[in-house]
Amino acid sequence: MRYLPHTSEEIGAMLAAIGVDSLDRLFDSVPAECRMTNPWNLPAAQSEWELNDHLRQLAGAMRVDDTSQLLVGAGSYRHHIPETVRSLAGRSEFLTAYTPYQPEMAQGTLQGIFEYQTLTARLLGVDVVNASMYDGGSALAEALLMGLRIAKKKRRVAMSKTIHPHYRAVVRAYLQPAGFEIVELDYQADGRTDLSGLAGVDDLAAVALQSPNFFGVIEDLDAAGSTIHSAGGLFITCFTEPLAYGLLKNPGACGADIVCGEGQSFGIAPSFGGPGLGMFGCKEPFVRNLPGRLVGETKDVEGRRGYVLTLATREQHIRREKATSNICSNQGICALTAAIYMASLGGTGLRQLARLNYDKSQYLHKALQQAGARIVFAAPSFNEFVVEFPTDFRPVRERLLARNIVAGLELGALYPERAGQYLFCVTETISKQTMDAIAAEVRA
Repeated sequence: MRYLPHTSEEIGAMLAAIGVDSLDRLFDSVPAECRMTNPWNLPAAQSEWELNDHLRQLAGAMRVDDTSQLLVGAGSYRHHIPETVRSLAGRSEFLTAYTPYQPEMAQGTLQGIFEYQTLTARLLGVDVVNASMYDGGSALAEALLMGLRIAKKKRRVAMSKTIHPHYRAVVRAYLQPAGFEIVELDYQADGRTDLSGLAGVDDLAAVALQSPNFFGVIEDLDAAGSTIHSAGGLFITCFTEPLAYGLLKNPGACGADIVCGEGQSFGIAPSFGGPGLGMFGCKEPFVRNLPGRLVGETKDVEGRRGYVLTLATREQHIRREKATSNICSNQGICALTAAIYMASLGGTGLRQLARLNYDKSQYLHKALQQAGARIVFAAPSFNEFVVEFPTDFRPVRERLLARNIVAGLELGALYPERAGQYLFCVTETISKQTMDAIAAEVRA
């Protein structure tokens, strides 16, 4: 979008037209203590080459770059991105396509969303998928709010402690100011969620689990769904690594009512934590409570195929207080990128890639055990797992870092009871030589 500055005369004319005497009056509804009164503390303007030099210096300060071997996932994963994805997603008609405010005039954009919805619904095993959400954390919060809308007068939800800690923080930010109660479910010694406490919880609208969970452990979703439905709640599942469903039974087939999570793994490079892609789907009976937008396929009066905005809960279409959509052009390109990625690999490719991730993680799993480490959780995992070492791992990790290998995430900051334990992630980008080097350093 172009930046169009206004002159002081133009601003004065606009203020006069609406009967306001100053710009400050436009912000009267914002409390004074919430407004910035001091000028921005910004450096002086730089020329283009000066700015390029500055950014190169900043990049040079990074200890991790594209050549590093990353064994850290925890919600953001480095996967190989086929050049077909970069090439197609970078086409100008996609990058410059604004969100469809006049949907019938944006048939290409609508078809892209429709293809994304179709591929994602097949992957997750649900009837309906929306046009995407902001990211995995906000998708989970919207899923729990959707559960509360469906359950009408119920005010309580539950979520597993094995859900990504950042996602749980987003949920608290969404729900607690509105007076909803959140029950956190602890986990068992094998790393799976302990659902035994649900029987004593009344007024329960929905229960959320993550699988594979933050520890990489695959939850028993079939059994969990039965327990949650028996407790009277909707069954919500989320994920940070959708590639797992190329290999595992998908959440829809396990009875999940609402499925959501992060789609960054599908063709979107990790970049300082963003941008993300919130995948979101549900069973057909709940579609009227679905947040976001839904694109459908139809035929025009001459029988030609066309695409229409079937459901839109944006503030442009319904009352602002009823709106649930925060999807914009940025989300459109992320969703389209994921669709291109899924279509490029196809069902067979996704299955093979998921298998490769699993096999490689199992290789490191075994190599670390043989080097003396302990795999903390006994339940099956996908491409992440938690490791405990017999001695302090920090010197070993520093030696590996000096060799450009980032070996695991220490869990103490996120789970104090897991201090000294490390979450390892292995994707297809990690070579056998790198895994052997890690095991050798642990043995040394």
